[in-house]
Amino acid sequence: QVHLEESGGGLVQAGNSLSLSCVRSKRSYVSYSMAWFRQAPGKEREFVAVSSWTGMEYYANSVKGRFTISRDNAKNTAYLQMNNLKPEDTAVYYCASTERAFSNGSYVRPHEYDSWGPGTQVTVSA
Repeated sequence: QVHLEESGGGLVQAGNSLSLSCVRSKRSYVSYSMAWFRQAPGKEREFVAVSSWTGMEYYANSVKGRFTISRDNAKNTAYLQMNNLKPEDTAVYYCASTERAFSNGSYVRPHEYDSWGPGTQVTVSA
């Protein structure tokens, strides 16, 4: 059983930065991908960024150039550095993990991931 726990959310003003962390409880001897999704009130959960087990990183167009995903495999931790935050970035941010391989951009689909954290709220004021 894999448990994920996010931290680092909070309230910031537009233009500022915030860093999220996600700790994966189970040490894995197989490669796995770590991703970030977000969900705003009344909207569907949407893909933000992924650090795949192949070493590739992908971002949603809405955050490209502003957000950076990274990971420390020795600490089983993934990070999301968010710069130049905008009010439209306000959402609950979820960490997700999977050991499955992606195909044809499937990393953007929530159902590709089998482990999820409880989420952390990020609020950006204008």
